[in-house]
Amino acid sequence: MQHPSATALLRILYSLRWFAVGGQSLTIAWAVLGLDMALPTLALWSSVLLLAGFNLVVYVRLLQVRDATPAEAFVHVLVDTAVLAWLIAWTGGIANPFASLFLLPIALTAMALPQAWAIATATACVLGYLLAISFGQPLPHLHDHFDLHLVGMAVNFFLSVALVSWFLVRLAAARDRRERELASLRERFVRNEGILALATHAASVAHELNTPLGTMTLLLDDLDTSRLGADGADDVATLRRLVDICRDRVRSLADPADPAATTLVGIDRVLEHWQLVRPAIVLARSGNVDAGQRVDRAIGHLLLALLNNAADASEGNGSQRVDLHLQLDHGLLDCTIRDYGTGFDAQVPFLPVLFRSGKPDGLGVGLALSHAAIEQLGGELEMDEADGGGARVRFRVPLRLPARQSAETTL
Repeated sequence: MQHPSATALLRILYSLRWFAVGGQSLTIAWAVLGLDMALPTLALWSSVLLLAGFNLVVYVRLLQVRDATPAEAFVHVLVDTAVLAWLIAWTGGIANPFASLFLLPIALTAMALPQAWAIATATACVLGYLLAISFGQPLPHLHDHFDLHLVGMAVNFFLSVALVSWFLVRLAAARDRRERELASLRERFVRNEGILALATHAASVAHELNTPLGTMTLLLDDLDTSRLGADGADDVATLRRLVDICRDRVRSLADPADPAATTLVGIDRVLEHWQLVRPAIVLARSGNVDAGQRVDRAIGHLLLALLNNAADASEGNGSQRVDLHLQLDHGLLDCTIRDYGTGFDAQVPFLPVLFRSGKPDGLGVGLALSHAAIEQLGGELEMDEADGGGARVRFRVPLRLPARQSAETTL
């Protein structure tokens, strides 16, 4: 089974191993050249080279693996423990001031791996320590360097404190990051459950609405617009377009597998439909996106939801204006919608929660669905205060158009 902390442990052991290779090399060179101690240099240098070679293999492995297993991490710890036991055995055994470094692998695995693997590591370290002191080779003239032994004990203590503290900080950061990821996944799962229930209910309601919408279409066709005058005829034409839009939306809800429900839509058509529903709102548009630009239907729904929220916010503050900026750059659609409402409450963190709305008559669906749509499209959503009052919502999504369509709409 994969374990996130095991991967973090592998990376930390990789860094510590290079530190050990450098420290051991300097110590051996200083003892032999500086202190003129008769050490088994062949045995010591062979362990250093073995550790360096193993770490090169680990480097290649870390480039390939995303999630390691506790068993793999235990094998790495076992190699380090064996090398440590070899070094301790050739440099004084129990008299070596660095013999307490056997405690370091135990502390690391106890924090990073499941209990069974931590116990296995402790057992391996105890065996390594017993073998090192049992077969340890005493250093010649060690009694002449007792002060050096005390210095070694002090260095070992401070080194152990530094390494354990550094590891615990790294591991705590990895754990906190994993907990944040899990919390985000749980939040997304709960929201997706609500959206799934909403979609199921919407499909059912769509079937129920199809009949009355068909009846409304027949009644509108039977109206004698000649008796209504010019204004009345325009109103009937507007109603007919609105009913047609409703029937198209209901049809796509009732049968989401219909190819027509997944085709591209033009931004001009999306904005035209929105202006039919919100004729009192003045939409100030800017940017380099052509009116004929076609986008995924989900982006069209997202744009409608955010425009409706902006219109509601502006009307709630006595304004009839909404600003829309659309920018297309290398296949990335950058959309900014600014309203002229009261803005966000700086004291209340904004979280799009399904079925919980900040508007008196709102259902809390628009922004929650917008947030979910952004995640599905692989984009990002930002919300902040606008200069001069109101709020600004910005989303960036890749268009993911077919090659032919992309060629036709490149700006």
